[in-house]
Amino acid sequence: MSKYDLVVIGAGPAGLTAAIYGVRANLSVLLLDQLAPGGQIINTNEIENYPGVGKVNGAQLAFQMFEHATELGVEFDYKTVKNLEVKDDIKLIHTEESEEAIEALTVIVATGTRPRTLNVPGEEDYTGSAISWCAICDGAKYRDKDVVIIGGGNSAVDEGTYLATITKSLTIITDFDLTADPVSCDYLRSLPNVTVHPYKTVTEFVGEDGKLTGVKFTDKETGDNEQLVECDGVFEYIGAVPSTDSIKDLGITESHGFIEANERMETAIPGVFGAGDCISKHLRQVVTATADGAIAAQQAGSYLKQLKRQ
Repeated sequence: MSKYDLVVIGAGPAGLTAAIYGVRANLSVLLLDQLAPGGQIINTNEIENYPGVGKVNGAQLAFQMFEHATELGVEFDYKTVKNLEVKDDIKLIHTEESEEAIEALTVIVATGTRPRTLNVPGEEDYTGSAISWCAICDGAKYRDKDVVIIGGGNSAVDEGTYLATITKSLTIITDFDLTADPVSCDYLRSLPNVTVHPYKTVTEFVGEDGKLTGVKFTDKETGDNEQLVECDGVFEYIGAVPSTDSIKDLGITESHGFIEANERMETAIPGVFGAGDCISKHLRQVVTATADGAIAAQQAGSYLKQLKRQ
């Protein structure tokens, strides 16, 4: 059975930072993720508010973080965590890839979030073909075509700004209004091929012969004034749900599934910490995720020192 001082579950900005701080504290660290390191930022075309970096591609920033971690000696492995078992001071991480558990004295859960869906008619039919959650991944195939974005937050505005440069037309349908920073919202609205429909509710994705042809929506408050916008593809940015299924039985999550952690990233279970977008918090940004990771690793080190004194 593999044994570590610290196992970090999730290799997004929070997990990568936690691993860096952990190994620099002379801890034996294992970083786990079922996908490529970087988390959600690998799907972000441009990041402009990470201090000291300026405008940077999300995948590029993720690679720099991962390279930093591995250069310091962080061990990384592709694993899908099924569940976390706590036995006194020992934490056992069970994965789908192995019958043998990974043993750790401390665990930082930094599993992030996954996109929320609308669950309206037609969505399931076109998911993965004409409905996507990653403009940088799938945007190129809609060059000079008509595209709809659903949502009005930071991701919708950032990805919309990118899509507007390559598409024929971009229509944004949102429950409220554009809610990203005002400068970005004003710029997106100013683009000649962009139309914004605020305070609307998407009711259906429609198509013909297995091909998406449009999106139906109504006024949010009344449900009246149904409209149809024709399009070739859709990108949904309507929020996220926490990827915390592997720890749902530990009693450390709130009603929506986000981890409840204090300002030191401690959960109700000694030696188990949360960090990044998967914890209950007010602001989910790269900079806050990295801060969470640093704090969690620091507290993990303090916890280990206390164990040694016992």
